Amino acid sequence: QLFSPLPPLTVHIQTSRALMVISLLLGFFGIIVSVVGMKCTKVGEEDPVTKSRIAVAGGILFVLSGLCTLAAVSLYATQVTYEFFKESTVPINARYEFGSALFVGWGAASLTVLGGSLLCCSCPAKERRGQQYYRQPQPSTTREYV
Repeated sequence: QLFSPLPPLTVHIQTSRALMVISLLLGFFGIIVSVVGMKCTKVGEEDPVTKSRIAVAGGILFVLSGLCTLAAVSLYATQVTYEFFKESTVPINARYEFGSALFVGWGAASLTVLGGSLLCCSCPAKERRGQQYYRQPQPSTTREYV
């Protein structure tokens, strides 16, 4: 048995850590899929409908990543709140309180879900699918004198 100077981690900290790792992986794959789905890249299909569907898949990955982050941060905040208000012999000024990392986590989760939602809105409407847009010839602004 190895000696560790640190106490073993509690279940809620291990769960929050696992959710954050899952969130990081989902965000990483969301970036890759979203870049492939951008209209300005030459990677993958050239069809705009297929490109937009790939972008929507990236948006879904971002939304899932944001929800994992939100769950991890909220789980930790719930545990901090529970430990703060439970009866203990520790003086109230020595107990844990919300730190700035929790607020940064909530903000990051909100922005990730918002960004993923915007990517999900890039799906073309059903009536536009298959339509080709042709450029109309513009009328000439110069006058012809006869």
